[in-house]
Amino acid sequence: MKVLLVGSGGREHALAKLLISSQNTVRLYVVADYVNPGLKRDSEATGGKLFVANTNLPESVAAVAESVSPDLVVVGPEEPQFHGVVDYLKEKGYVTFGASLECSMIEKSKVFARYLMWKYGIPGRLHFAAFRTLSDAEEFIRYAGDVVVKPARQVGGKGVRVIRDTKAFLSEVKQQVKNQSVLRTFDDLSKHYDSDYKVLVEQRVEGVEYTAQVITDGSCVLPLPLVQDYPHAYELDLGYETGGMGSISGPGYSLPFITQEEYEVTVKIVGEVIRRLQDEIKEKCSGAFAGQMMLTGLWGPTAIEFYSRFGDPELPCLIPRIQSDFLEVVDRAARGSLSGAKLEVLDSRVSIVKAVAPVGYPAFRDEGSGHPVSVDEERIRELGCHLLYASVELRPDGLMYTKGSRAFEVVCSAEDYGKAYRASETAVNYITSMDGWLLYYRSDIGSKWLLDERTREAERVRTVYRSKQNRGTIGEFFTVWVPGEGVVASPLLSPLR
Repeated sequence: MKVLLVGSGGREHALAKLLISSQNTVRLYVVADYVNPGLKRDSEATGGKLFVANTNLPESVAAVAESVSPDLVVVGPEEPQFHGVVDYLKEKGYVTFGASLECSMIEKSKVFARYLMWKYGIPGRLHFAAFRTLSDAEEFIRYAGDVVVKPARQVGGKGVRVIRDTKAFLSEVKQQVKNQSVLRTFDDLSKHYDSDYKVLVEQRVEGVEYTAQVITDGSCVLPLPLVQDYPHAYELDLGYETGGMGSISGPGYSLPFITQEEYEVTVKIVGEVIRRLQDEIKEKCSGAFAGQMMLTGLWGPTAIEFYSRFGDPELPCLIPRIQSDFLEVVDRAARGSLSGAKLEVLDSRVSIVKAVAPVGYPAFRDEGSGHPVSVDEERIRELGCHLLYASVELRPDGLMYTKGSRAFEVVCSAEDYGKAYRASETAVNYITSMDGWLLYYRSDIGSKWLLDERTREAERVRTVYRSKQNRGTIGEFFTVWVPGEGVVASPLLSPLR
């Protein structure tokens, strides 16, 4: 079976490993924006090839497809979806796994996703307000209080700014921070001209975050095990928001701090969003979808945002745990025949992913780019771990160079988190810088201390939302006073401004 994989990074390397592990004989071809060493090696090992092309340009991807004549095309990242690559390939007659342009709106436009949940009354929704102009957003933010300021468009997990407004004596300073947050959010979107709304201001909630990924053909929804992602750059959840510095998964389909009931509610929310998305756009959606969730005192399982593709580092975390023929599941989803498919996982195994990035990521990527790195993959394999090549490029001189983002991901699995953690801590040391430029990772991911902290935090939140359930006030928000409007349920309303 010939498979064409679209994408360049760690998620795509994870997809490659899962696809070529099929019981079927697979010839893997890849179209990537640069020469990813792992994708090049794995594709050539199957008799395939890596092509370098602009993955956001439908004509360029289709040209590769025409030369390969694949039985299946798998589109990994979100940006090709946003640029209509999936639609173009399907129009050309290729069986393609991935969200169409319309279906990917659930990720591309955070405003659309919020509006959809309010329109159809889907549980787990947050109050919000969206703005097209800088002046409107700045005026609103003066009275917004505790909020999260986000770019209204997906920009690769960047640009989220949480503003906790609780200390009156700092009000002037905090107002400056709010204004700067709005201004920077506009700057984050300066290179994107396909987003009408620019700034999304959301109700701030606290709790334990996790990701629920599913595969769907538009009729059936097949859940994958939950994964917890760690988006902050530095240990103790400090620093910039990133695309994800690591993740954990297992045992079973849930996580140590998420109950079976919470898991079932979460899957129900994601499934309902997919169903209502299809109602809204009048189109069947297939591919991978995910809900970035948070266990909060407001709702219990609460939707933070949605993805129209697999997450990274969420999907890599599942490599050691998926037992089913992943290619068969993906192929059936692309062909609209997912009914009856099963996804078997190693319930007794847990896994940990740790990303290794150059200093400079994520705020100063140019400084972290162009540094030669080396890796002892054999030693990593001896630990029972997988190595994924992500934002690292193989150049004609035979060396690998960083591209400013997460360069590698190590995926370690064991029967308990203690063993997986020790293996991951050893594995990352086999990745080294050749010019002295510092590389960093989060040592706390998968540690007993952080797992215990997440468990305590989840239990505190659980006490709150269960109390609200018992009182019949689940999902209700407090009332506030807004100048010129008086007392309202919330200044963050469902109708768009």
